[in-house]
Amino acid sequence: MIPAVLGQLLTKVNRLKSHMLFAPCGSSLFTAAQLSSNQFSKPPDKNILLMGLPGAGKTCVGRIVGYKLRMPVIDIDDDVLEKTWGMSVADKLSKVGGDRFIEEEGKAVCGFTATGSVISMTGSNPLHRDTMQHLKRSGVIVYLDVDTEDIMQRLGRMKVNRIVGQNSGVSMRDILQYRKPFYEEWLDARVLCGTGDSIEDVADKVMKTLLRLEDSESETFISTRSQRSSDPKFFSDVVIEGLAPDGGLYVPQKGFPKLDPSEWLRISNMPYDVRAVTILENCIHPLDVSPLALSKMVNRAYSQNFADQSVVPLKHLTDHQYLLELFHGPTASFKDLALQLMPQLFAHCLPQMCNYLILVATSGDTGSAVLNGFRNLKDSDRDRIGVLVLFPENGVSEIQKLQMTGFQGGNAKSVSVLSDFDFCQRSIKQMFGDSNLIGHFAVEYATILSTANSINWARLLPQVVYHCSAYMDLLKNGTLSFGDPIDVCIPTGNFGNAMSALYAKQMGIPIRKVICASNHNHVISDFITSGEYDLRDRRLLVSNSPAIDILKSSNLERFIHHASGGDGSLVKDLFLSLERDGFFKVSETLRQKINLEVQAGWCSEDDCLTAIREVHKSTGYIMDTHTAVGKVVADRLHDRSCPLVICSTAHHGKFAPAVLRALQCQNIPQDPVKQLDELCSIGGQEQTHGALVKCMRSAGNHPHEVCQADYSMLTDQVETMVQDLFLKVR
Repeated sequence: MIPAVLGQLLTKVNRLKSHMLFAPCGSSLFTAAQLSSNQFSKPPDKNILLMGLPGAGKTCVGRIVGYKLRMPVIDIDDDVLEKTWGMSVADKLSKVGGDRFIEEEGKAVCGFTATGSVISMTGSNPLHRDTMQHLKRSGVIVYLDVDTEDIMQRLGRMKVNRIVGQNSGVSMRDILQYRKPFYEEWLDARVLCGTGDSIEDVADKVMKTLLRLEDSESETFISTRSQRSSDPKFFSDVVIEGLAPDGGLYVPQKGFPKLDPSEWLRISNMPYDVRAVTILENCIHPLDVSPLALSKMVNRAYSQNFADQSVVPLKHLTDHQYLLELFHGPTASFKDLALQLMPQLFAHCLPQMCNYLILVATSGDTGSAVLNGFRNLKDSDRDRIGVLVLFPENGVSEIQKLQMTGFQGGNAKSVSVLSDFDFCQRSIKQMFGDSNLIGHFAVEYATILSTANSINWARLLPQVVYHCSAYMDLLKNGTLSFGDPIDVCIPTGNFGNAMSALYAKQMGIPIRKVICASNHNHVISDFITSGEYDLRDRRLLVSNSPAIDILKSSNLERFIHHASGGDGSLVKDLFLSLERDGFFKVSETLRQKINLEVQAGWCSEDDCLTAIREVHKSTGYIMDTHTAVGKVVADRLHDRSCPLVICSTAHHGKFAPAVLRALQCQNIPQDPVKQLDELCSIGGQEQTHGALVKCMRSAGNHPHEVCQADYSMLTDQVETMVQDLFLKVR
């Protein structure tokens, strides 16, 4: 958490720097009143430039937008090129050929100036760098992102069979795909055009997009423990701070944007990384992270780090049940989906003036994922960002421990604690609330503490994408039509994954129920069923599914804020009561509202292992222990009236001894590598996680620090790491 004064300063610096993207001379594009009205007395100084493929509708949309804003409309084809050349564009192209045409077009456009106009660009403008630099300086570039198949049909109706840059032997579809990266490089904002959108629909979307660019102050965040924030917090702020100053968690003040069905249908045809960019652009204001920067981050996160080409494959299990495999990342856990992206977002939002130490408490999977993610940052970011992971020495699987302790050096370190996850999490929260400690690190070491747990908004947000993606895959394979409901079952302890499914529902995904599955540490299940959250006389029990061995569920705070309609006072009272008394109870009215969206159940250790054995016997598929918990609870609670997606949150190899016991293997080897080899012989190479096997073969038995369950000793660990990282001579 960043001290309040410094946080305010960083907010002003970040927003001022980013705002120059859209108003480089310091003037506003237009006021909100101008955008909502068809008249204003004085046109703005900046241009609105519409960019898109040939046939995207730039000219027609430009005329409507110009009319609504009472701004002059300029079509570069008709009003610039043809007047400059004294001939039609088609004649010029026929005369000089494709490559020469782009240069001639660039020369003509670079000699053209305008202010306060709506400008419809040509489809080939983005292929010429000097042209785009010239146009971008004059205003904001809005990309009309139309599906390639729609473009093909439109060009066919227009009897266009060749466009600029399409050489002999190159298909129209190929040249259209070739052009798209050029458009992505220059856009300031994207208008996602859904299948079947009319020109008027697209023009309305352009108007909303322009208003969003201008009215960035509306996309602020508040703490779950407050009604409103007197000090505006933006995405870049909450990523850096992690936890709100009052101890609450940050949530969007106005909730999530809702996409139209036509937009979801369009997204369903995209690969995962493009789905992620398109969805996240709606959730992150471009003043915080530009579309180009976001696209590069997402591409780096998902293009090569996941073993399966689809990143999160959805596999049919049996009848109405599907498994969403979230474990194909480098550490074999669903946490990779967030933690390959979150460190990049964090580094992007950080100002250069300070060092940062990320503190993370983990019940297993988060640790290796966050260590891997932050170690993969570029060198300049690793020099100023370190990560320290605390995990319970006896509360994770042996393979999880080997994964974490393998990261000992550079900017990453893990330390085990002779206690449980809740003590680790509680200690980190205590550090964030200790103003003396925070001040000491800031003054002595120019270092700020933050977190990468799921309490950090940048950890939770990427998880929304894969819940949306699961529904998109069911659309794509014809299992359902848009609007048909699904249920989602999630093994959960900290409630982050379940919360991200509810946020996907807010965005327009028809999720009917989220089913939360617990093991014998079933405090979450008890709360959802009874409305009582009771930690009195409850102790944490070791289980075969350690990633959900959690008693104090951090993200439950976000859920109660959501279910109560944003009642920050209620949330504050409830969680202060939990801290003080170990207990709270919600009203019967609120409990009923909770049960409209969420169901919950739990299963025993025996039931978990039995499910693994029975599923393997009937299908040949090997589940991990957490997925098995989800399967057992789903079988008990789901009514089978719609498809059910079970989140498979980890690869079975991470919990090899328990899985081998479930499969009734005799003489289970002690060596983790041999355990993985045994599982490979049972499930086959196609069910083996290559990155996990490689990690175990190279892990050895790394020594690691074991710390007593003492708060002062943990703060000493933090200070030692800060000294090691940021006081070294370079």
